[in-house]
Amino acid sequence: MKNQPFYRRLGFAWHGIVSAWRTEMSMRQQSVAAVGVVITLLWLRPAPVWWALLLLNCGLVLAAELFNSALEHALDHLHPAPHPAIGLAKDCAAGAVLLLSVTGIALFACFLCETFLTQY
Repeated sequence: MKNQPFYRRLGFAWHGIVSAWRTEMSMRQQSVAAVGVVITLLWLRPAPVWWALLLLNCGLVLAAELFNSALEHALDHLHPAPHPAIGLAKDCAAGAVLLLSVTGIALFACFLCETFLTQY
């Protein structure tokens, strides 16, 4: 991948995203949730700050899913047998995804509360 033209590097990145979509249920679930957030934003038309915060969080969650998948695949390839250190590394990566997901849910709840409670 080093010293490849930009369009080729974009192709490699796109391949990684598509592969994660095809192989990882969590990636598909998080993507559907992100689409739901975007649809809600389009429907409710909030202030730009809400767009920024919620889209940033969606991007971070999806990026964390990609990192988690990459780490799991690399570790499974390098050390197929169960090992406590590898299990801990995988658990930490999954914890990062969980933390960002919970933060996203809290942020979305704050957005909905402000949107609906300030209107009435």
